[in-house]
This record gives sequence, C-alpha cells and structure tokens, in this order.
Amino acid sequence: MNSRVADFAVFGSTPLAQLLAGLLASRHGKSVVLVGEPSARYRLPRAADISLGPITRPETWALLKSTTPDTTRLIGRIGGRHAQNHVDPIFFAESEAAREALGHVCNMARSFGVIVEPLPTRLMGADRLAVRVGDAVALNRPVLENALVPWHEQCGVERLPSTVYWAQDGAAARLTHGDTEIIAQQTILADDAAIEAALPVTSRSSVLVEHLHSTILTRSGQHLLGPAMLHLDSGTWLMGHEEGGMAAFGPGGIGHFARNLVTLLREPDPLQQAGQVSFSTFASADGAPIIGRMGRNGATILTGFGGWGTFAVPALARWFAGEASAAEADWFAAHAPERIRPVAEFSPLTDELPA
Repeated sequence: MNSRVADFAVFGSTPLAQLLAGLLASRHGKSVVLVGEPSARYRLPRAADISLGPITRPETWALLKSTTPDTTRLIGRIGGRHAQNHVDPIFFAESEAAREALGHVCNMARSFGVIVEPLPTRLMGADRLAVRVGDAVALNRPVLENALVPWHEQCGVERLPSTVYWAQDGAAARLTHGDTEIIAQQTILADDAAIEAALPVTSRSSVLVEHLHSTILTRSGQHLLGPAMLHLDSGTWLMGHEEGGMAAFGPGGIGHFARNLVTLLREPDPLQQAGQVSFSTFASADGAPIIGRMGRNGATILTGFGGWGTFAVPALARWFAGEASAAEADWFAAHAPERIRPVAEFSPLTDELPA
C-alpha cells in the first residue's frame, strides 16, 4: 500500500469546510485532503448562509467586518456573480428577552456601520419588534458548489468521498482510499454531520450540546416580507426558496417545529409542505461558536457559528496556518471547547425540544 502525508484532513460538505480546505492549500501552501460530498442540489437547506446573524459581541462583529469583503471577493472569483447576492434580512422578536437581545444586536450592528431600519408594526403586528438589517451577503449554495470542484483541482485539494475509511490517531487521521494510505497531521471536523459521525457522545466536551433541528419546505413563500427572516425567540429562519417556495429551519423535531411554524406564521390553515427533514446540530452551552481541539491531541471542531461562519473562513485559514493576527488569535482562543470563561451570544436554545 502506498503511504503519504498531508498537512490537513478537512471533514465536511458545507461551504465553510470546502472554502477552508481551498484556502489552506491556495493561500497557505498546505497539503489538504477534503472528505465529504457536496449535495446542496439534493437536500433541503439546513442553515442560513448569510454574512451576519443575531450577534451581540463586538469582537465577533469586528471579525466579520474584517473577513466578509475578502470572502465575497473569493466567492466571486470561484463562482461568478450568481454564487452570491445581497439581501436585507429581517430580524423580529416577541418576548421581552428576545426584544432586549434584538435591541443589543441593532446597537452592535450600527456601531460597525450597518444600516438598521425599524419596520412599522402594521407589517409584523403590534406585539412584534422587527428591523431590517442592511446589505448582508447570502450564498447561492448550489451555484457555488458546482464551481468549487474545479477550484479545488486548481488548488491541489484532494477530494475524497465521505465513505472513505479513516481512523483517528491523536490529532492526526489515517485515511485509506483504495491502495493509498494518507496520514493527515491535523484533523478538522468542519460541520455538524462530521462531528456527529466522528465523535461518540462519551468523547464530546461538556460545552458541546447536541440539538435536534428540522427544515420544512413549503410550496408558497407568501409569508415572507423579505428574502430572509429570523425569529429570535425560537431561532427560526424563514428563507425564500426556488420556484416561489419557502424554506423554514429551526429547533425541534418535525412535529414540534411544524406546530411552531404555523403559530409563527399566524396561518390558520395547514402549510402546503413540499419536503421536510430532521437533523442534529451542535452548539455551546453559552451560545457562542466552538473552535478548537477536543482534548490535548484530538481533532479540531468547528461548530455553533450559524450560517455566518462561512464568511469568517479567511481568518480560520490563517489561524490553522499559524498566521492569524493578534486579534484573530485572541478571538479563537476565547472560543476553545474548554473555555476559561463564557463568551455568551444570544441563543434561544436552553432546553431540549420535543419531536
């Protein structure tokens, strides 16, 4: 059997995983194996691939402000102008806690030059506080994924299917593909599906919490006042989908999520569903992202970002390559799995929801 060494094995099929693999190779000269199979055209969306979210910490806004322009230029070079578009997402809240969080998010956004426009109550209802957040970037995942394959070939990233046999060996991974063994010196689990497959419950950090989420695709998008809407109370995203439909995704099993969605949309009649799926996601106990090794010599996990994590990829690549700025290094250190202190972000996920 032939054997060779790679610097990194990146496990994951999301844009974050695929862009990270390509940047480590193209900008930082690393040898990279990417394990995963993109499938945006064949699966329902599971995250809002948007360059912002309900972020309350100024350090995170500063990170995104510095990395988003670089990420959008990169995506434009890879996938052309149809791989992304500009949207003005709507954030709305009902409960006192969610309203307070939304107010803090708006103050943070404005302090970093983002335009935030209050929406009149006649559009959302008197019991809801709603704002339109200006000029975010949303990915067109199917278009981008088609373009990532030739880009990876150009960068020298070796793509392997998710069915490849591999075993963890400390921080390294031993991958067997045909008659070739690849020893990757560092393992990166770059999406929730990879973390779920690779880490048994007994080996997960106490800060890593698993939640059940669901996506429901409807045949009509008439409930949307914009291309993307976020309900802070429940963590539910409502997104426009192809052919005029709507994709809704958020916490809970299908039954629980469907009932909450009807209530959220104030829809008296059953939704005309075109598809549905449930899946596991991971988050931290304090609601902030998790970036770092599981134990002293384990795999590095990346989770808890929400869709905006894709737009922080240039900083992630610098951090893995040992080239992060001081501010970036401080931000990543604060988000390690075993935190010295909480770095809380707003999160509606406090208890496990029913199916």
